[in-house]
Amino acid sequence: MDMIKNRLEKNFKKLRPWAERNKIEAFRLYDRDIPEYPYIVDIYKDQYLIYDKSDPVKDQNKNRLPHVIEALKVLFKCEESAIVVKKRERQEGLKQYDKLSEMNLSFEVRESQAIFKVNLHDYLDTGLFLDHRPMRQKVFKSVSGKRFLNLFCYTGAVSVFAALGGARTTSVDMSQTYLRWAQDNFILNGIDLSEHKFVNANVLEWLQEARTHEKFDVIFLDPPTFSNSKKMKDSFEVERDQEILVHACMAMLNPQGVLFFSNNKRKFRLSDNVLSKYKVKDLTEESIPQDFHDKKIHCCFEIKNN
Repeated sequence: MDMIKNRLEKNFKKLRPWAERNKIEAFRLYDRDIPEYPYIVDIYKDQYLIYDKSDPVKDQNKNRLPHVIEALKVLFKCEESAIVVKKRERQEGLKQYDKLSEMNLSFEVRESQAIFKVNLHDYLDTGLFLDHRPMRQKVFKSVSGKRFLNLFCYTGAVSVFAALGGARTTSVDMSQTYLRWAQDNFILNGIDLSEHKFVNANVLEWLQEARTHEKFDVIFLDPPTFSNSKKMKDSFEVERDQEILVHACMAMLNPQGVLFFSNNKRKFRLSDNVLSKYKVKDLTEESIPQDFHDKKIHCCFEIKNN
């Protein structure tokens, strides 16, 4: 146990001053740093989330999860009830949004200028994508007085930062559950909902309808890698279908507008058509937060009309 405890302690000592200085209560503490411990550990204020990334075949006789749990208990002097364990596997479709339990143990965490509601138990994801923290700051600092569109908005964290930064926002998602969660996040931050739109729709269909009459200054596009949701007629794959999304978004931008296009597909490649038609800047490196060792957690591009 000493090996993992020492690594967790070392990482925490390094990250704690940064987190406190920036008022960040949710961050990644450990990401499979040691091959013998194939786990991810995230801190959410005074609770701890472990994603078990072990291989069921290769690691079946080497269950070191109890070592990680014990190390967290010793290091942070917490009860085991403050530690949540989930098995993180490749998700097909929208399984990442399926409900895992009905515990409803939501609580609040601060991220710099904002507060968010998170839930470590009921879904695979917590309501806050930690890897998009730098992009939320980029949006916050650049949208004053602008119209902002958030597509596949999830729980609206990027929209909250846009609204706090002075933008009028529109947030679109197929899940009513997550749109309500997004509204809860707005209310938590004292934002008047009447100034902002929340649209429950299939993003691909909504884009085709809205592209003729809606215009925005900044668009944040963060689609799933793959989806075959029952609410969609056809399947969606982000690399295959990127041009449909990007072209529709670019048609909705005001002349000096910008599209931030992010996704989590490893080895994702922008199509030659997109690269030749628009002015593209790869933001991936600067958009990965310092608490993430996995530099392929997402890719991100800034796209403008030529």
